[in-house]
Amino acid sequence: MEIGLVELSRLQFGMTALYHFLFVPLTLGLSILVAIMETVYVMTNRPIWRQMTKFWGTLFGINFVLGVATGITMEFQFGMNWSYYSHYVGDIFGAPLAMEGLMAFFMEATFVGLFFFGWDKLSKVGHLVITWLVAIGSNFSALWILIANGWMANPVGAEFNPETMRMEMTSFFEVVFNEVAQAKFVHTVSAGYVTASLFVLGVSAFYLLKGRHTDLARRSIAVASAFGLASALSVVVLGDESGYSASQTQKMKLASIEAMWETEAAPASFTLVGLPNMEDRETHYAIHIPWVMGLIGTRSFDTEIAGINELVAENEGRVRMGIIAYDALMEIREARAAGEEIPSQAKFRFEQNSDDLGYAFLLKRYVEDPRDATEAQIAQAADDTIPYVPTLFWAFRIMVGLGMSFILITAYFFWRTSFRRMTYPKWSLYAAVGFIPLPWIAAEMGWLVAEVGRQPWTVDGMLPTALSASYLTVGDLLFTLFGFALFYTVLFVIEVKLMIKYIKIGPTQDVDSTIAWQERHVGRLSTRRNQSPLAEPAE
Repeated sequence: MEIGLVELSRLQFGMTALYHFLFVPLTLGLSILVAIMETVYVMTNRPIWRQMTKFWGTLFGINFVLGVATGITMEFQFGMNWSYYSHYVGDIFGAPLAMEGLMAFFMEATFVGLFFFGWDKLSKVGHLVITWLVAIGSNFSALWILIANGWMANPVGAEFNPETMRMEMTSFFEVVFNEVAQAKFVHTVSAGYVTASLFVLGVSAFYLLKGRHTDLARRSIAVASAFGLASALSVVVLGDESGYSASQTQKMKLASIEAMWETEAAPASFTLVGLPNMEDRETHYAIHIPWVMGLIGTRSFDTEIAGINELVAENEGRVRMGIIAYDALMEIREARAAGEEIPSQAKFRFEQNSDDLGYAFLLKRYVEDPRDATEAQIAQAADDTIPYVPTLFWAFRIMVGLGMSFILITAYFFWRTSFRRMTYPKWSLYAAVGFIPLPWIAAEMGWLVAEVGRQPWTVDGMLPTALSASYLTVGDLLFTLFGFALFYTVLFVIEVKLMIKYIKIGPTQDVDSTIAWQERHVGRLSTRRNQSPLAEPAE
């Protein structure tokens, strides 16, 4: 297979995934925030909270619809662009996707209609239940997708069947409760909550700067800052869990994130910045923080984190064991084809080395039969297990740096909301508006870390990416690549224009009932209503 076809297939899938992930975090977070706002409305019966629910719910609906349109396309690509991957692991990978469609997406899509059109047809409590079901459905969608994705990084609960030449599920329980999948899920949804919180915070800050919808904006900031701070802190904690999980299941990925070429004495240092060089296998101008990486990666003072060079040497040994497994597999298949009894020795050799069979498949990039590989080709296959270190190194640091800034801004607004009577200096409101796009950048960086860090594997240690793609022509791939790019760009432009349009319009529903309620309670609210949300210059 031409490597160019594989790279084009990867580029196409990566582009569609990146586009799709522009919509996912906001859907996850806004669904929960809208449910929280409606819960407050049901508890207090104050129309302003119903108005807030409908306004932010409208923005959620726009994002939800366009997110669905981009997500469906991705699932079709498994059959179009990655047919061998679908054949090889379809029994395992297809199960979570089916559960996502039946259990999560149908629930989400069904109840989102009731959310928008059931306000005057359902009781307050009944509509609140619908809103929470929409939120739960959104998060269930993420759960099943990330179970599938987590299995690709840590393929548990499955084994290779030499008769069918496919992976087959042995334990659905292990697939669902895969430690990598669970860590990915909680980390991803927390990042979505941060994204939505900063979106609500930024739009509300825009309203305060314009002097419009101030009651809605101040209450929205109160909810978003509290929820966003809790979420931003949880992202750090859950990210630490992901790092510890990677030290057990994806050692090469962890070493590459750190650009750790050589194994260090425990506990390993954390590289703050540096310039990783793939050719020299060295990180130039590196600034290290002692002990930090060892504590994050191993949670101990005496456990080493293997360096890239040591892991490459280990993987070269696994390639050699994989060749033994491949040879035994071919002997088994030849015996079956001839209708003969399977040689017990071949069966034993395969069982002993089957865990390394995927490493022999890495040689398919250079030679048709891995048993014919030269020493140079075996060494090159081992070198191929190193992902592109500079991308991982910098994507991780951008993600972490932005994550720390999200804690600071949400903590600041939470403090102003709780202890400064919801007054905010203008500079902080401008900063909140400027922060709106940053969570998406952090989320995309996180996606790059997860997916680039798994290369050269589609399924870690089992199926190389170079073998997973469909046999298509370059022309087919270029045509669909540009077609998808054009289609997704149009959808993205539509999303941005619709969002800006409805943000500029502002809340239009329940305005009269909100004003009437405030007029009835003017005495009790006079102090807070007469207070400007903008802090005095001296503050």
